[in-house]
Amino acid sequence: MIPKARPPPCNQTGQACNSTTGPQYMLLVFSFLLLSIGAGGIRPCSLAFGANQFDKGGSDPNKQTVLESFFAWYYTSSVVSVLIALTGIVYLQDRLGWKIGFGVPAILMFLSALFFFLASPFYIKPKVRSNVFASFIRVIVVAFKNRKLHYPNQNSDYHHKNGSGPQVPTEKLRFLNKACIIKSPEDVNPNGVAANPWNLCTVEQVEELKALVRIVPLWSTGIMISINLSQSSFPLLQAQSMNRHLTKGFQIPAGSFGMFLMIALTIWVLLYDRVMLPLASKIKGRPVRLKPIVRMGLGIFVSCMSMVVSGIIENIRRRRAISEGLLNNSQGLVEMSAMWLIIPNSLNGIAEALNAIGATEFYYSELPKSMSSIASALLGLGMAVANLLASVVLSAVDKYTKGEGKESWISSNINRGHYEYYYWLLALMTGFNLLYFVVCCWQYGPSVDVDITMRMMEPSDDEDDDDDEDKDDLPKKNKSTPDLNSC
Repeated sequence: MIPKARPPPCNQTGQACNSTTGPQYMLLVFSFLLLSIGAGGIRPCSLAFGANQFDKGGSDPNKQTVLESFFAWYYTSSVVSVLIALTGIVYLQDRLGWKIGFGVPAILMFLSALFFFLASPFYIKPKVRSNVFASFIRVIVVAFKNRKLHYPNQNSDYHHKNGSGPQVPTEKLRFLNKACIIKSPEDVNPNGVAANPWNLCTVEQVEELKALVRIVPLWSTGIMISINLSQSSFPLLQAQSMNRHLTKGFQIPAGSFGMFLMIALTIWVLLYDRVMLPLASKIKGRPVRLKPIVRMGLGIFVSCMSMVVSGIIENIRRRRAISEGLLNNSQGLVEMSAMWLIIPNSLNGIAEALNAIGATEFYYSELPKSMSSIASALLGLGMAVANLLASVVLSAVDKYTKGEGKESWISSNINRGHYEYYYWLLALMTGFNLLYFVVCCWQYGPSVDVDITMRMMEPSDDEDDDDDEDKDDLPKKNKSTPDLNSC
């Protein structure tokens, strides 16, 4: 809209185009920076903030079902929004130009912010009193300072949150327990608060850091699925070389096959939430649900099958292309329906629905309530890491599969390359990732068999709660107490 904010149009007489000036480029980068800051604020917090709205006190047996539906529909609505962006918004940009194409999302975002603030008085807004990251740093520093201390024999030698009874930290990652050992009575003030928070931490602070550290290996297992999902350019090349006609007068654009992933994801959530679970509960005569960690594993398995199927389809497509004399013609059309690509796209959608939604529920239920925003951000962080690693994998495959007179697996000529080998390599990596997931589950041990609703109802260390002194955040256990968690 501002002519001076961009380079002038290129001269059609063949002269060189004017390059972008420094201020123009910085303005563009600044807009990306604002977008990143905004997304970094909204995406991790909106899910946790939405879940907080169900925390109205009291005991409601339907809260668990409602919250599970909220997680599923939240993720589905995000997928639908991407679907609208890739169709409606792109159409506006293509037909009406960038002013309208960017103007419409800007107006929608303004209305979204306006409605959010208008409804603000009706929201449940817990007040945060401390910084969880600062707490993590203090635990590490204090544990290092106390590394030469011996573990106490009495529960009372561990410092706990003011108002809660004597507590013992868990045995896993035991070296961090030294951060909450009381060395002398002077370490604790008469009001029960540590005299110096950089010399003594609470059991609750130690357990929060443990929860995050323990969950990292399982979090890393979701990166491979995101790597598989990031392979959008290869299905595009496949679709361009195949018959995409539904009728004689209409064909599906090659770039639109990715929509089947989102459609499959949405349909799966619908069937799982509204058909499968109610039907299974009716048959069993009790509420039935797949635990989040089970869905995470199933998602990895389905993603592996998707790569296997993609490789099989590409192998058949390439053989037909060669038999039709298209080895050196990557633009030639193979007599094979592109509708076969719907199968791997659908499998990818189901895999993402199982793993992503299950992982979000798992993080949210395993981490303390004070870390709910971190739980929501872990999925997006995994996707970001996966996109970087996908580039590394792609570069490595291209480097080590080509040589003198030897075409790279991922050659720009899809008929001369071996994209099926690349798909099967990803399938093999996903298979190993599934084994790694099983090992991580074994190493993690029993997961917290606590309703997410109950997790929401727990008082957070970082939130104001008048009843904090009457509630314990951690079970009181010693070595002779059996672990009440179930797998």
